[in-house]
Amino acid sequence: MSKQICELAYQGASTAVGLAEKLLTEAIEKHGAEAPVKYPDTAYKLPIVTALSGEDITTLGEIVPVLQRIKANNLRPEPELGNALLSGEATLYAGEIIEALRYVGNDQPDEAPYTGFLPDRILRKCGVPLVDGTIPGVAVITGKAKDAKAGAALVKDLQSKGILVMLVNDIIEQCIAENIKVGLDYLTLPLGKFTQIVHAVNFAARAGLAFGGVPKGERERMLEYQKNRVPAFVIALGELDAVTVAIGAGALFMGFPIVTDQALPPELQIPGLLEPQPDYDKIVKLALELRNIKLKIVDIPVPITVGPAFEGETIRKKEAWVEFGGGRSPGFELVRMADADHVEDGKIEVVGPEIDEMPEGSVFPLGIIVDIYGRKMQEDFEGVLERRIHYFINYGEGLWHVAQRDLCWLRISKGAQEAGFKIRHFGELLIAKFKSDYPAIVDRVQVTLITDAQVIDEKIKIAREKYQARDARLKGLTDESVDTFYSCTLCQSFAPNHVCIVSPERVGLCGAVSWLDAKASNEITPTGPNQPITKGECLDEAKGMWKNLNDFLYTSSNRTLEEVNLYTLMDKPMTSCGCFEAIMAVLPLTNGVMITTREHSGDTPCGMSFSTLAGTCGGGVQTPGFMGIGRRYVVSSKFIPADGGLGRIVWMPKELKEYLKDELVERAVQIGLGADFVDKIADETVGITEEEILPFLEERQHPALKMDPLM
Repeated sequence: MSKQICELAYQGASTAVGLAEKLLTEAIEKHGAEAPVKYPDTAYKLPIVTALSGEDITTLGEIVPVLQRIKANNLRPEPELGNALLSGEATLYAGEIIEALRYVGNDQPDEAPYTGFLPDRILRKCGVPLVDGTIPGVAVITGKAKDAKAGAALVKDLQSKGILVMLVNDIIEQCIAENIKVGLDYLTLPLGKFTQIVHAVNFAARAGLAFGGVPKGERERMLEYQKNRVPAFVIALGELDAVTVAIGAGALFMGFPIVTDQALPPELQIPGLLEPQPDYDKIVKLALELRNIKLKIVDIPVPITVGPAFEGETIRKKEAWVEFGGGRSPGFELVRMADADHVEDGKIEVVGPEIDEMPEGSVFPLGIIVDIYGRKMQEDFEGVLERRIHYFINYGEGLWHVAQRDLCWLRISKGAQEAGFKIRHFGELLIAKFKSDYPAIVDRVQVTLITDAQVIDEKIKIAREKYQARDARLKGLTDESVDTFYSCTLCQSFAPNHVCIVSPERVGLCGAVSWLDAKASNEITPTGPNQPITKGECLDEAKGMWKNLNDFLYTSSNRTLEEVNLYTLMDKPMTSCGCFEAIMAVLPLTNGVMITTREHSGDTPCGMSFSTLAGTCGGGVQTPGFMGIGRRYVVSSKFIPADGGLGRIVWMPKELKEYLKDELVERAVQIGLGADFVDKIADETVGITEEEILPFLEERQHPALKMDPLM
């Protein structure tokens, strides 16, 4: 690292630390040294401080010695590489403190479009896409592009590749001026200005704490984790002043390479870490190479941008050119396994009107039939692939899809229609994605798209017969009816010691991997994360322990875990990575368990919010009494049967109760709890402490109160 860069890093760090000192003094004078300081909705206080030093900051006064230590230990003027990186670390601390002070007395100091601090729920929502490669990397773009059009094209390129984009400074306004879609729905987060770039770093630090199980304060382990497991890089646009260089040194300290559009002379470059690329068409390519991010590029012949960045896009009725299904017209989608002779690879047939014949704002029926031939294709995989239609269509910018089967609901936006999107392009998209994502089981694909109402009426009957046959098959698919479970170690890219065991009646805790999904995945990639495990000798039928599962667990958890029980919360439960949809926890006073979800940010009867609970049981450790789960596990017949099953649930958020209501009622009736059992479960409208909900449970005569003690 050149002398000039080192000197600039020192100057910038000194400026940032000086500003942090000044603002801290003012905050203490205004609020007092005992005033609480924290970011909202996180279990990790000030995440950078927590991760790197382990200091548990709760008040303004506790920040003072942190700043004093950083000033004494990190600000070294001698122009050396190590000192420049220490200056970078000091800048991260200063930025964290400056930003945290903005939240004192105000949980929402930022206004749209700026996000400011990204709460834990966003980190965990991005967890599964990051580990399964849907989000292959994280790009932090800071500064100002040479012009708005070039900056917008840069962001659009990253969006099309599925990269999670975080924007800081003028590039935000440039993108908005060019109508680039921003927000979590588009995986493009406008953090804010200046020190708000630190929210990208504390996001990465929390990945190490939440998923990696890196203990707080273990600085070197955290830096190793960031370097090896967090696929992040920085694109710095515009002039590099001292503070920008110091922030860049902070990125390098964390192990994140930087690409700048400035023409740096050789003496200012650091090969592999800090490299220039003035050609905007080549910046993304270089950044991906520096971070060793490999992309599977699929050429899809459609006139819109396709990528995971658009998966969360919402198209309201007034924005739609045409709408299908959703109760306003008939609609269905069906994937069928077929013989080679019945599938003409690449064939797309539209039966009925094309979009040119559909007036603006109109409603039409739509049937989607995907016929697949594959030498390794199985009938069990039809439903697995059919569910992918939802994701694949939503990857299209200007396309919207919800629900599935004969409940599907689709919209094509006016923007997509103006760009030239046709009904037949649904077929182009589906064929390209099925063949690229499932090459081991998909050899040929043909798609039939039906917009003729009379033909829909005929074909929907065939689809419904297929659905009924599948449902009957799935009902007979129990843990006892199979001799093989599957592992899921996908999350080990973030949580090295975590192992999910997926059975027919226990979905993966992320909610995204069922037993059939795992089975299909193993066919696609036999050496991948979903490995078959023959159950073999049962060691404990009630708690769900098998010798072969234990042997697999021990080896696959890097010899950190020896035994696991699938059917209990209280004794050697399954580990949790951090991507779980919900968390279960024991409530001793009520003799039951509560469940909270990632979407519920409020307090719960165990005294902890979801974020705090997640910090307790994540990172691939066994925590008896606490466990991450998938939402649908709640209605499984194998829901903690060793602990009393469904009847143990005494509290859950109202949203989850409504989401699962019909299935909860059906399950409660099946096991003799009665159709009114759901009404005996408390939620936040009843109370958020055990003392508040206990009278409600007693009045409703909740069955958990009469069960054997859990503890």
